[in-house]
Formats: sequence, C-alpha cells, structure tokens
Amino acid sequence: MPRYWLFKTEPDEFSINDLRSQGTVCWDGVRNYSARNFLRDELEQGDRVLIYHSSCKTIGVAGIAQVTQAAYPDPTQFDSSSAYYDPKASRNSPKWFCVTLGFSACFGKVITLGQLKNTPALSAMTLFKQPRLSVQPVTADEFQCIKQLARIMACVE
Repeated sequence: MPRYWLFKTEPDEFSINDLRSQGTVCWDGVRNYSARNFLRDELEQGDRVLIYHSSCKTIGVAGIAQVTQAAYPDPTQFDSSSAYYDPKASRNSPKWFCVTLGFSACFGKVITLGQLKNTPALSAMTLFKQPRLSVQPVTADEFQCIKQLARIMACVE
C-alpha cells in the first residue's frame, strides 16, 4: 500500500512544470537529517508525493508525483563541483540519499497555504508543525482531501 508525502521545492529552482517536462527526476540535494531519514528509511517505490512550491509568490501544493525508485545515495554529495558536495561523504559510507520521482499531475491552480490552513481536515498536517521540513509524511486522508480540493478547483489528475 503506498504511503503519502509532501516534498517542498522552490519553483524558481525546480517546479512541478519542470517535473512534467522532464518526466522523471532524481530528487537530490536534500541536506536535512530528518528529511534524509524519511528518504532513506521510509519512502518506497509507488509512494505518492505532493509537490509543494515554497519561497515564491503563490505558496502551496502544485501537483502530484510518484516515487519510481526508492532511496539510493545522492550522487551530488560526491561531486566536488556541486553545491551539494559533502567532503565527509564517501561511496562506501554515503551520508545523503535521494529518490527518483515521476510526474503524475499538475494542478490547474496551486492550492495555497492559506487554503490548506483553512481546511479543517488538514489541521494536523506536519506542514503546520514543522514548516521548514522539506520532506514530510502526509496521511492518506490528508492526501485525498488535497486531491479533492484540486478537483473542486477544476484541476486535472
């Protein structure tokens, strides 16, 4: 049975539209230990992911992706030319992990943070308790509620 997640991204760096155009991507560059632990220990192939745009004009959920490959060592940690290079990581003992995501859906409109906060069924979301966490769990009910909000807003999946 798939599990559900929310991944944050800054759309100026990488957006749901970028994922749509590329089809699948390595979700790399995560450098928070809690988020890394979710990626490494809990995400599985087939899990569903809400793509959340942050640090932008319209903050909120922009679409859905699916994990197409479970955790593997993040290659950017070994690349000295990468902004995500970690000199303490080694191929024998990687510190950071990534997953591969495939595009599923782009919402017609972003479901804004305000809309999420004003939806009683979403009041317990991790997003509101740990707002800086870039990879976080979402319950099945929360995921379905957000999909329903997207449908109400004439979105496609």
